[in-house]
Amino acid sequence: MDKKFTITIHDDNNFKQINLHKFVKKAVAYAVVFLMTLAFIAVTTILYLDYRVDAVAQKKNKLEEAYKILNEHNNELKLSIAQTQKNLDDKKDELQSVSDKLEDIEDLIGLNPPTNMPLIQRADMTKVTSQQIAVLMKLVPNGSPIPYNGITSKFGYRIHPTLHIKEFHRGDDLKAELNTPVRATADGMVEYAGYHKTSGYGNLVILDHSFGFKTFFGHLNKIVIKSGQFVKKGTIIAYTGNSGMSNGPHLHYEIRFIQRPLNPFYFIKWSVKNYKEIFEKEVNIPWQSLVTATSNLKVVTAPTQTQVQPSSPSVLSLKGK
Repeated sequence: MDKKFTITIHDDNNFKQINLHKFVKKAVAYAVVFLMTLAFIAVTTILYLDYRVDAVAQKKNKLEEAYKILNEHNNELKLSIAQTQKNLDDKKDELQSVSDKLEDIEDLIGLNPPTNMPLIQRADMTKVTSQQIAVLMKLVPNGSPIPYNGITSKFGYRIHPTLHIKEFHRGDDLKAELNTPVRATADGMVEYAGYHKTSGYGNLVILDHSFGFKTFFGHLNKIVIKSGQFVKKGTIIAYTGNSGMSNGPHLHYEIRFIQRPLNPFYFIKWSVKNYKEIFEKEVNIPWQSLVTATSNLKVVTAPTQTQVQPSSPSVLSLKGK
């Protein structure tokens, strides 16, 4: 069997023949198949890698887009956190301001809550006590019945300006021009309204208030209310004058508690701002019992004007200016 094969190479001049063993032929064939296989594998691998690169690139793009969105959300979250923190700081400042104001109110009304008491409980305590203050300011005489311009004759012993004898002056004589409006200093019933001959007060109004308080307004020129009528604090009840035993226009203002005369000056200067002062200055009133009695009362914007049977007019034995 012939194990050789001949390769003939032609050119323009002649030709050549190369005799090769058939083993070489097989080797060349195997080499060609191997190279083709290798080329196929290479091309396939390149195509696969190119596909993978595209897939990775797409995934990268998606991740970059997701990162961008996440970053935007993160920035929004940072802004939200910053705004929330600012709101919390503002609320903290507001709460501190409220706490400071509560301390002022607590000091004003004499409260001394524990330092660890929640703010809401402190506010509830203040609210209740504020209602009590409002009730007292509504039902107990306070403030001046006329624009305050000073006192011509104070509460206490004095020489009577017309009788020229020493006597106990039960009220304050407030400076006032003729026909100055006189206003009620607390809610109450008109116990007496008219000319009182025996007291020397001339035209006189007596208001019967809650909890045993009464107010007297003497030497009036004109009275505009009637006995048995209910009047609210601030209501005009009369106009100042010079009636009775008087040496000039003024207002004799008197406050009594269970018929005991009190120094009106403390009540004229009494207001929410100096709420506690009167407790120390006017010691003839059981304030603690009074505050307790008002704990369940509440001031409304339009109180019911229910008339109560007024007590009998007081008999004034002492003469006044």
